[in-house]
Amino acid sequence: IPVFILAGLLVHCVFLVSIFDIYFSSPLVHGMTPQQTPLPPPAKRLVLFVADGLRADSLYELDGNGAPRAPYLRGILENSGSWGISHTRVPTESRPGHVALIAGFYEDVSAVAKGWKENPVEFDSVFNESKYTWSWGSPDILPMFAKGATGDHVYTFCYAAESEDFGAEDAAKLDTWVFDHVKNFFNSSRSNQTLFSALNEEKVVLFLHLLGIDTNGHAHRPNSREYQENIKQVDEGVKEIASLIDNFYGNDGKTAFVLTSDHGMTDWGSHGAGHPSETLTPLIVWGAGINYPQKVTSQFFEDNFLKEWRLENLKRLDVNQADIAPLMASLIGVPFPLNSVGTLPLEYLNSSALFKAESMFTNAVQILEQFKVKMSQKKETTLSFLFTPFKPLSASEQINFLKKIRIYIQQQKYDEAVSLCKTLINLALEGLSYYHTYDRLFLGLSIAMGFVGWTTYVILVIIKAHTNLTKAVPSNKKKSTVLLYVFAAAGMIIAFFLLIQTCPWTYYVYCLLPVAVWYAVAKEIPVIQDLATNVLSLHIGQSIGFLLVCILGIEILVFSFFYRSALTVGLLVFAGWPVITQLWVQAKTKAMIWTLLCMLLAIFPLMPVVGREPNIPLVIAAGLLTLLISFFSLASLCKSENKYRDNEDLKVYFYQMFSVALSTYVVSSTHNSLKIKQGLPVMNQIISWMTLVSSPVLLLLSPTFLFERLFSILLSLMSTYLLLSTGYEALFPLALFGLMFVWINMEQEALQHYGLSLKPKLAVFNFTCAMDITQFRQLHLDDVRRSFFFVFFIVTAFFGTGNIASVNSFDPASVYCFLTVFSPFMMGGLLLLKVAIPFVLVSCAFEAVQVTTQLSSKSLFLIVLVISDIMALHFFFLVKDYGSWLDIGTSISHYVLVMSLTIFMMVMNGLAQLLTTQRLGLSRRTKHHS
Repeated sequence: IPVFILAGLLVHCVFLVSIFDIYFSSPLVHGMTPQQTPLPPPAKRLVLFVADGLRADSLYELDGNGAPRAPYLRGILENSGSWGISHTRVPTESRPGHVALIAGFYEDVSAVAKGWKENPVEFDSVFNESKYTWSWGSPDILPMFAKGATGDHVYTFCYAAESEDFGAEDAAKLDTWVFDHVKNFFNSSRSNQTLFSALNEEKVVLFLHLLGIDTNGHAHRPNSREYQENIKQVDEGVKEIASLIDNFYGNDGKTAFVLTSDHGMTDWGSHGAGHPSETLTPLIVWGAGINYPQKVTSQFFEDNFLKEWRLENLKRLDVNQADIAPLMASLIGVPFPLNSVGTLPLEYLNSSALFKAESMFTNAVQILEQFKVKMSQKKETTLSFLFTPFKPLSASEQINFLKKIRIYIQQQKYDEAVSLCKTLINLALEGLSYYHTYDRLFLGLSIAMGFVGWTTYVILVIIKAHTNLTKAVPSNKKKSTVLLYVFAAAGMIIAFFLLIQTCPWTYYVYCLLPVAVWYAVAKEIPVIQDLATNVLSLHIGQSIGFLLVCILGIEILVFSFFYRSALTVGLLVFAGWPVITQLWVQAKTKAMIWTLLCMLLAIFPLMPVVGREPNIPLVIAAGLLTLLISFFSLASLCKSENKYRDNEDLKVYFYQMFSVALSTYVVSSTHNSLKIKQGLPVMNQIISWMTLVSSPVLLLLSPTFLFERLFSILLSLMSTYLLLSTGYEALFPLALFGLMFVWINMEQEALQHYGLSLKPKLAVFNFTCAMDITQFRQLHLDDVRRSFFFVFFIVTAFFGTGNIASVNSFDPASVYCFLTVFSPFMMGGLLLLKVAIPFVLVSCAFEAVQVTTQLSSKSLFLIVLVISDIMALHFFFLVKDYGSWLDIGTSISHYVLVMSLTIFMMVMNGLAQLLTTQRLGLSRRTKHHS
């Protein structure tokens, strides 16, 4: 079996990685020639302000008294500049937002997989094309544009990473730091001749990255006083810097200013997904070469913001976030960034019709260049008779377009030239996407074949090794050799085919995997034949009914990923399970408790997603409830007669209960301290980290009797979970554990009900003395239901308190007991731990079910594997890379979740065995019973 598990892990890792190759490989191509507008630009220098995490409505709306939040910027868009909304794409994170703004392309998901801070892909940017760029701000953003630059003309000034503290008194000081440093920089340049002359060159960019608003939004939410005060401070700062720069250059009117944001933020202080509050960001542009405000009588937009903001009469010019890069490039006359896919927003420009037409032509040629490179790459790696080109932009069509545009410009028909350029840009972008997804169908089918083959193989292994459905069939040497040759030949042909086309090595893995998997299936043909004769002799109606119930169950699971309420429906069906199967007749009390707990747990998926509003009293209540339950359990343990028990063992429980009480106190005191802005108390932080480390150790000191060990696991996990909770979710593990506990008891009743074995005494059942192999029984149809229960509970553990699949349902507040300084990996790790805790509870209960129902853990686990693989295949075909970005993000995370669920369950299975059977002996022998 270890070979089988390794193979399984390998196959699943391939399936998991495959979607990044199939749907989300990097769209960037290299080898284009830079394109630059041949006319003199309107501005010599450009100042870019990016207010990180600033929502469009927060900047434009008026406060309660009808006064603008940012008076200076409001004055600009009313009197001297152009404004609009910049629509960002998902993921709405700082890095992809800045890449879109400054390099003009949208980072695909593969960039996330390759790390956040560095440059996972080499790209060109406006900074790189400029003569000099000076930038001030966060160490998370600035270095990536300096690293991507050729030569050393991009200078960065960053504060220390420790300054980004969510628990700090005021994050606006991050912005003050930037403004002060810029002022000092200009003052010092008067006495530094080289710097002074560099600043007076053309094609200069100054970039101010302002992180305060984002940090305040995370810590206090966007509707807070802190967030709105921060906007005022940024407005003041921008005003000071703009006048300082104008004075420095003697008001020469050659400076262009751009103010925008990389992403917005939800009302509960997170970003990353595709809610309008995250994707709508402000854009205000003024200065050299920019249009003055245009008065209009009416304008139509789908949203109703204009009325709210009282800007109905000023023309609103919306752009896509990547359009800002070509706008900045044309203002200072540098080549458009090579990988930019933005379209120049002409309405912002206040220049001659000739300049607009020429700039648009440059933009079209620059995007067409990318198309040509992409096409020639695809052509080189595809056999000529298999290559189907993108029809609307064949070589002759391209020449036609360019000729026509040139003629229009010469004849001074500038509007026609511009509209033709826009058509060409759209076609080139369509063509880029066509070649980018060229191999998708072929790879998708390969992976699907692999999936189906693997699932079939696992089903055959279950039937062969763990049931009585088939007789042992002697293997036929001759037949198996023939099979080997046939499959080897098929593999050779596929490999040769890929070799001619110089495909990347991953393609070999995806295409040869199905061959290997189906060879394993083909070897089991005698089992299939045997099985077919057996199934045909069964009652047809029963078989079809069983299949339908299985399909319905899996569909409910798939549905629950999209609508959490499906879990409620499932749990209500579970509540009726003892009645349907007549189990309640023999165990009325247990059935009653089971039904009640199922209904209690069914409430959680109907609750709103966690993290919107912290509710610390509920966390404290959960802590007290845990202590109450432990007192009762301890009392009953002391009363019960068990000659194998040592009273020393009870000490461990007191330590664990003390730990739970301490956690409850730490949560309440930490959140109070943050409320009055005193930051995270160091003592609390030490206790939190010590609890995290000590709880698994205490767990392993407890006795390995079934109930005692499970109870110890609950206490251990609860002490950590409380520290990571901010609301009602703290009650979730308690309800879940109660149900798991009753489930173990119910499975005993089910065993008796189906006459499969005698009932072992659970009270004295010891994990370490699990049955010997000879006592394991064969699988029964009821075991399929057992496995389904497990998968269902695992999914409930996942989605019970929130949609883990969406980035923005995470609330940084849940890690404040451990740390408040921004650290993505540490915070991510703690949030994953929080997700894993309900998971561990379910896995340990499942381990107990396996052991007490006399099944080898392998057999049940294989059924679980089949169920989750069928779900994964569903999601594989539901993965999208188009449509709203929220859909894309959700579709990926669903697939990744189900795949990692399978890999995770293998790990969890091992962990559960460790947590239930291992015991650290403290200088005394543990007594075993026979």
